[in-house]
Amino acid sequence: MPYPKLDRDKLHILSLSERRNQISIERTAVPVTAQAAGLTKADKELISLTAGKIRNARENNRSVILAFGAHTIKNGLAPVLIDLMSKGWVTHLATNGAGIIHDWEFAFQGMSGEDVRENVSKGQFGIWEETGKYVNLALVSGAYEGLGYGESIGKMISNGGLNIPDPGQLGNEASEFIEKDPEHSAASLDLYSTVRKYNIKPGFLEIPHPFKKYSVQSAAYDLKIPFTGHPMIGHDIIYNHPLNHGAAIGRTALTDFLYYSNSVNNLEHGVCLSIGSAIMSPMIFEKALSMAQNLEIQQGRQIKNHFMLIVDLAKAEWDWAKNGEPPHDNPAYYLRYCKTFNRMGGEMHFMTADNRDFLLELHHDLE
Repeated sequence: MPYPKLDRDKLHILSLSERRNQISIERTAVPVTAQAAGLTKADKELISLTAGKIRNARENNRSVILAFGAHTIKNGLAPVLIDLMSKGWVTHLATNGAGIIHDWEFAFQGMSGEDVRENVSKGQFGIWEETGKYVNLALVSGAYEGLGYGESIGKMISNGGLNIPDPGQLGNEASEFIEKDPEHSAASLDLYSTVRKYNIKPGFLEIPHPFKKYSVQSAAYDLKIPFTGHPMIGHDIIYNHPLNHGAAIGRTALTDFLYYSNSVNNLEHGVCLSIGSAIMSPMIFEKALSMAQNLEIQQGRQIKNHFMLIVDLAKAEWDWAKNGEPPHDNPAYYLRYCKTFNRMGGEMHFMTADNRDFLLELHHDLE
């Protein structure tokens, strides 16, 4: 007998217009001309080395992957990320579910970031109509179109809305494709059930994004550069909305993981940068690299000349480059973002730095 589930249809959901936000993107956005501060001479030398590795990677058409936590978006670094993409220095961006949401909220309303302590006590944290409705609807629609997680949101922002198929068309597709393409048939049924349950009219659903120039996802979609989202179920506020659809999350997130893995498969003499992501970035990297190695070894090759720079605010007392992996009784052993990347072969460095300072200095070195 199934356990009882919480009924999200009973939630009292408020509009984003009623939420007090902590961050305005117009005030927070970091111009590419800003100067880094607080970096040591050793930091700058390591960033210069990294820039050289990136130049070499791009000259040889190899991947330059930039994975980051949500604070890179919250800290207003969209202009820097967009410029790095536009100039061809970065070939793949990856973030977690929160990074996707903050980027979307900035594009939609120019603001993001709520008071978690205050809103949890009110029973209101993350229970907002527009974020829950539009992000989830974009993912269900994207799954139907065969898109990835970040790609689905980027397309919605870029196009200023979503194309909603007629329910009759979706029902017919579900029947037609059940044998020859069951995955598409299931995605059609998911979208069918969503538009019917929430009475969403077919046609173009206009969703204005007046601040889309600050959206990294939208820019990536327009530039045809993968911006992949790597969420975990229950970690993000979109799960608080009844329109949330687990199957759509799974389909789009898996597509993005395979996009990401394909970029890792091109990492020989390439570069992987991981900024402020303690869990997501190392976890997806080790699985993707293992699959890529499997394919390369079958062809008599191996990925072993890749360069990895891990950047975090936390200090790492252990010298990973000099001493290797620490013993199990050393707290440094449990720093996943160091331990995992240290096990990945290639050349790995760790830097203690603010994401703003690192990205500005890297951008400056690549100019």
